[in-house]
Amino acid sequence: MKFVIITHVPHFVYGNSISAYAPYVMEMNIWSKYVDELIIVAPRSFQKKESIDCNYSHSKIKFIEINSFDVLSSKNTFLALLKIPIIGITIFKAMRYSDHIHLRCPGNIGLLGCLIQVFFPKKTKTAKYAGNWDPCAKQPLSYRFQKWILHNTFLTKNMNVLVYGTWNNQSKNIKSFFTATYSDADIEEIQPRKLEGQINFIFVGTLTKGKQPLYAIQLIEALKMKGFEVNLSIYGEGAEMPFLKHYIESNNLHPFICLKGNVSKETMKGVYKNSHFLLLPSKSEGWPKVIAEAMFWGCLPVTTSVSCVSSMLGFGSRGILLTEFLSDDTQNILQLLENQVAYEHKIKEAVAWSQMFTTNKFEYEIKKLVAS
Repeated sequence: MKFVIITHVPHFVYGNSISAYAPYVMEMNIWSKYVDELIIVAPRSFQKKESIDCNYSHSKIKFIEINSFDVLSSKNTFLALLKIPIIGITIFKAMRYSDHIHLRCPGNIGLLGCLIQVFFPKKTKTAKYAGNWDPCAKQPLSYRFQKWILHNTFLTKNMNVLVYGTWNNQSKNIKSFFTATYSDADIEEIQPRKLEGQINFIFVGTLTKGKQPLYAIQLIEALKMKGFEVNLSIYGEGAEMPFLKHYIESNNLHPFICLKGNVSKETMKGVYKNSHFLLLPSKSEGWPKVIAEAMFWGCLPVTTSVSCVSSMLGFGSRGILLTEFLSDDTQNILQLLENQVAYEHKIKEAVAWSQMFTTNKFEYEIKKLVAS
C-alpha cells in the first residue's frame, strides 16, 4: 500500500533521515507500520533541529517538498496566489500515485488537500482534524471551510474523519478519536502527591498568546500572595519567550518561576511524576496531549474549557476547569490545595481515565482504519 500524508508540519531532511515535531512523527510511525510505502508531502524546514524533533522509522519513505504559505498580509496573499497552483499540482500527483490519502488538518496545506481529495472519490482516505471540532467554536473562515468540506459526504467520499470529542448532528464519516503517548507497559500504580511543603506547578506547550502562559504565571503570583509555597516551571519555546522572561525578571519572580525550554519526552515523564498540577489556560485546543500525559502520571490538570477538554476532565471530576477570572480561578485552586482528600480523589480519577488511552489501543484503532 502506498500511503501519502498531506501536512503543513515542517520537516527536516538530512540524507536519508527525515524528521519533524516528535509527537506528530511518533503518531505517524504507528500509521506507517501497516503500509508498504510512505510518501510525505510537506514543507521543508532549514531551521536547526531540536530535541523535540524525531525521525520517521519507515524503511521505504519518500519526501516531496512543497512551499508553505499564509494570507496574513497583502504581500503574503500575493505570494500565496503564485505558490498555490504548483503546490496543488504536487498534491494532486501524490494523491493520484497513492492508495490511501491521509490529510492533516486544520491548516492551509490541509485546506488544499481537502479540496483536491474531491477528485479521488474511490480512494481510501482518512483525515486527522487535530484542532477544535466544536461546531459552535469561533474560528477562522479557512478552518470552518475545511470542517464543512470534511463533513460534506457528497464532496468527501470514502473518508474517515477523526475528530476530538463527541458532537451532535455529525455526518456518518465523522469519528470521535483520541491520541496517546504511553503504552500499556508504561502503566504504573500512581500514589497521589502530598499537598504539603512546596507545591509544583508546570506549564507545558508552545509559548504563544493563544496558550496564555502569562495567565499561568499570574495564577502562581496570586497563590504566592496568599501564602502558599508554590512554584511554576514552564516547558516550551515560542514567540512569547522574550516577553515572559522580561515579565519574570521585572517582577522578581525568578525565585519561584522559571523557563525551562523544550525537553525530551523522557525528561517530561520525570517532570510529570514530580509535579502536583499542570496549568494550561489555552484559548484553543484539539485533544491536548499534555493534559492526558500529565493525568497518566498523577499530575492534575488545571485548564480552560475548550474543545473536548471539559470531557477529558470529567467536567471537573478529574481536574479543575478555569473560568479565566483570576480571583475565581485562584479561589478554586486554593480550595483544592487545602483539601488533600478531594485532591487524591481527582488524581485517582484522572489516572484511571488517562491510562485507558494507550498507544496500544491507539495502534489497534489505526490498524483498522488503514486496513479498511
